[in-house]
Amino acid sequence: MKEKKEQTVNKTSNKKIILVGIAMFFIGAIGLYLLIYFFPDPFMKTIMEEREVRNVTVTDTGIADAVEKIYDAVVVVKTYRDGSLYATGTGFVYKEDGDTAYILTNNHVIEDGDEIYVEFTDGSNVITTVEGADVYSDIAVLSLSSEHVTTVAQIGSSEDARVGDTVFTVGAPIDSSTYSGTVTRGILSGKNRLVSVSTTNNSTSDMMMSVLQTDAAINSGNSGGPLANANGEVIGITSLKLSSGSSTSASIEGMGFAIPIETALNYAEKLEQGETIVRPQLGITMSNLSDAIYRHYSELRNIDIDSGVYVEEVSSGSPAEKGGLKVGDIIISADGEDVPNLAYLRYLLYNHDVGDTMSLTVYRNGDKVDLTITLDQSAS
Repeated sequence: MKEKKEQTVNKTSNKKIILVGIAMFFIGAIGLYLLIYFFPDPFMKTIMEEREVRNVTVTDTGIADAVEKIYDAVVVVKTYRDGSLYATGTGFVYKEDGDTAYILTNNHVIEDGDEIYVEFTDGSNVITTVEGADVYSDIAVLSLSSEHVTTVAQIGSSEDARVGDTVFTVGAPIDSSTYSGTVTRGILSGKNRLVSVSTTNNSTSDMMMSVLQTDAAINSGNSGGPLANANGEVIGITSLKLSSGSSTSASIEGMGFAIPIETALNYAEKLEQGETIVRPQLGITMSNLSDAIYRHYSELRNIDIDSGVYVEEVSSGSPAEKGGLKVGDIIISADGEDVPNLAYLRYLLYNHDVGDTMSLTVYRNGDKVDLTITLDQSAS
């Protein structure tokens, strides 16, 4: 009986402790509410001080000054064929010489057109003269009277630019002058990138170019526009053709490409003078080995190599014929570098001048044969 009585007393004591705790909690909560209600200033001050600590002041004011330096030099390029608008792109005034102003754009923007107009930022449309264009460099030069020009773009240096530098583009995306003057910003993501492109309207890559890479958005219609640095100086010419030159790049976002301005101006100076761009040629018809295997299966089914360039034809009197290249040879190396495909072979070839020698290693009847070709301008 004594133990039961003690247990009852303990239970009663515990209940009292719990009730006292609950009562103290509510009394404290009510007291805190009354303090905030009747004396809000100290508490609000503490909250505001905490907010001030968390606020961040943004010091980056953007690149508006740089954009203004080049903005009015950028034009919408409108290509007409048979009186109808055929294609649009972007270009920019890069030079004035007396009464003539010159505009740089991409060859693929104006090719197949018979009249080329440019639209300035003030809305004026002016017909231009095509001074010259080159399919392999994808460069075209237009000219018009300098009376229409208010701003000439300043030229910078892609060679001095560093990966991570701020860059921006100005152009007319979505193939429309409705969005002309659109500015996109990013960084220089890479230099000396080798990108495969097609110089024809099919999807087969037959050329490689060394270009700049950026994550600034480049859309259809931006082609031919400037890629500028944070000082508003042009360091490259953007090209959607570079971005869509391979089967995989079309599905990748944040990777745009631009032709280095030094490369573009090298060709532009010749095109201004009406010169034809002269490149060395081997004088052969060629195909990728992977494609040739299907056409020449009986003779290629047992070869122990899986990449290279197959020689389909050799022109009479060409550098290739003089250097000992034969039909059925498979070019596997040029200038000491492996040749995986014809796009890379053409890239190595176009790094030479007419008159240079080019060393080739070919696979012939199961053996490797070294050849030296003296390059000239024979047609390929």
